[in-house]
Amino acid sequence: MRTTPVPLSVAWVLAAALAGCVVTPYELQPTPVDSPLETYDASEQAPEPPPPLPVYEQPPPPEDGYIWTPGVWRWGPEGYFWVPGTWVAPPAPGLLWTPGYWALTGTAYVFHPGYWGRHVGYYGGINYGGGYTGAGFVGGRWDNDHRFHYNTAFTNVNTTTVRNTYRETGVGHRDIGSPGVPRAGYVGAPGVRPVQPTRTESTFAREPRTGLTAPQYQHRDTARSSPQQFAVRNEGRPPVAATPRAGAFTGQGVTAAKPVGPVYHPQQRPH
Repeated sequence: MRTTPVPLSVAWVLAAALAGCVVTPYELQPTPVDSPLETYDASEQAPEPPPPLPVYEQPPPPEDGYIWTPGVWRWGPEGYFWVPGTWVAPPAPGLLWTPGYWALTGTAYVFHPGYWGRHVGYYGGINYGGGYTGAGFVGGRWDNDHRFHYNTAFTNVNTTTVRNTYRETGVGHRDIGSPGVPRAGYVGAPGVRPVQPTRTESTFAREPRTGLTAPQYQHRDTARSSPQQFAVRNEGRPPVAATPRAGAFTGQGVTAAKPVGPVYHPQQRPH
């Protein structure tokens, strides 16, 4: 007799109930854990490098259990546009976000999409901030898949409402915006040492991956359809640099990029 496999998210809830565990207090996204990656984005290329990473304040999470996903430049009809950093409910307990990144490959700049997985993998050694300091993630950790604990040294959390926190500064860990931290947003930038995946990161790359959740797709598409998010219009300082929730581009908690560094001008005007 053939049995139907139980989805991971359902199996986790059942196991938690049988063990008498307290289920995470946020509602999981309906996205299945085997949702496809952004396969079409594997060919997303640009003829020129992305702008420097903007510096911005991270809003606090809207609910306990949300994971920070840093902002990233993407390529659209008018060149680069900024997808704001935002808080996202993971598609299943225990999963962490590995950010996407740009890399110079030959004469083209190729985007490698982000994904959900059991561990944070390779993302080009780029310091995105919010705990993504270039290798791994120091912004928080899971407690046996039951609850996510936030590291207040790198994440902006309201500790009066969120009590599952700790503080670890780490050695040599500094976020974007700190003195001396490069703002280059791609692998192969001038003056930035090329970074290759470590053996551990290569191992993580062979683990099962989960694609963007539905709110993340909406978040990206909203940025793409917002003219003010394109670097050719905002000169590399997007008015919506971070949001408290995916897709929420207005309202309380939305932060703009700080006026740091020279303005950005594209090398060539998109057609």
